[in-house]
Order: sequence, then structure tokens, then C-alpha cells
Amino acid sequence: MTPLTLHEEVLLLTLRDKEGVAHMGLPYQFVLGGALTAELLLNGRIAVEEEKRKKFVKLVSKERFDDPVLDECLEKLETAKRRVTLQTWITRFAQIKQLKHRIAQRLCERGILKMSEDKVLLLFTRKIYPERDPKPEREIVARLKQAIFTYTTEIDPRTVVLISLTNRSGVLAKVFDKKKLKGRKRRLEQITKGNVLGEATREVIQAVQAAVMISTVATTVAATSAR
Repeated sequence: MTPLTLHEEVLLLTLRDKEGVAHMGLPYQFVLGGALTAELLLNGRIAVEEEKRKKFVKLVSKERFDDPVLDECLEKLETAKRRVTLQTWITRFAQIKQLKHRIAQRLCERGILKMSEDKVLLLFTRKIYPERDPKPEREIVARLKQAIFTYTTEIDPRTVVLISLTNRSGVLAKVFDKKKLKGRKRRLEQITKGNVLGEATREVIQAVQAAVMISTVATTVAATSAR
């Protein structure tokens, strides 16, 4: 089987296995947007350039992937009328129409998830994606567990990026016990601030964290205003 992409791995960790829906309260759209950006960066399609203290994205290669969502991201970059910041691109990627469903459908085609439907309040129908084959997610979790809960020095860059994307966003806390994760705070900092991440990838992670923070604040304000 072809290795999973970062956005596919993020979605698997975000979805509740039996129910097939995302855990409540997670700003997973921005994490998916960051994962797409990181995938483009790790595969040499984009680079990050700094100008006047702002981080801009530069398209380096137009070579397409065998992945419709990544190819749409490349098309957006290719047809953009002007340069915009890294954080803006992450937000744009996060807002791709039907993003979660398109990634989930890809995982369904690979036999990892299955698509079904259920009723919300007996009124609305929604698509859900229960897990069909648990092996890929178990392998992801085992990889994360090895990196976080041991002192191994052999952590591949993609695992470091995945940990960085899922830690601050709260996704990781849905995978492992919160208290145990809290006890590994220093280890997590060592991983996410170590030398494995390149500077450009680190900037992607920081931009994702900023987008997640803005999203969380906006959601909190909206909820407070509605009371």
C-alpha cells in the first residue's frame, strides 16, 4: 500500500473510530490545511521566503501528485494573482470545499474507512466514516507512541511534523491520555523544537498554530456572544 499522506494521517487521528465523525471541538480544518502545506513543502513543490518579516510561499515545482486535493492546492498556487503569506495559504487550503469528505473518500477507496450515513436530531442526514481497517491508524499511533513515550533519537521528519501538527491543536490529546501527555511535555518540546525539522517546515508549524489559536478565539467569542 502507498504510504499515507500527512493529511490522511491527521484525518484518521481526528475521526472517532466507530462513530466516523470528528472529535468535538477540534479545529481540524486548519490542521488539515497545515498538513497539506507541509506535504507540499516536504515534496519540494513550494518554498518559504521571508520579506519584511513576513513569510511568503513560492511555487517551486508544478509537478502533480496522484492526489486530487494536493493537485488542487498546486493549481491554486499556480493561478494566484499575487503572493500571499504562508498563514494565508494554510487558511485557504483549510477552506477547500468538502475537504474532510474528499480526504475521507480517498481513505475509503483504500479500504481504510467506509462511508455511511446517519441522522442528526432525526432531521438532517450526514456522511460518516467509520473505520474499516484499523491497522493503518494503529501503525500511526505506534509510531507516535515510540517517539513521545521513549527517548529514541531515531524519529523521521514526517513523524516530527505530524506530532507538531497534532500537539497544540488538541488532536494528540484525543489519541493519548491527557495526563500522560502532560508528563511528556518536555519530551514533546524536544521533538518539536529539535533539529529534525527544517526551518521552512518549522515556519509551517508555527503558522498552523497561529491559525488554530485564531480559530479557537473566534469560536469562543462567537459562543459567548450567542448566550
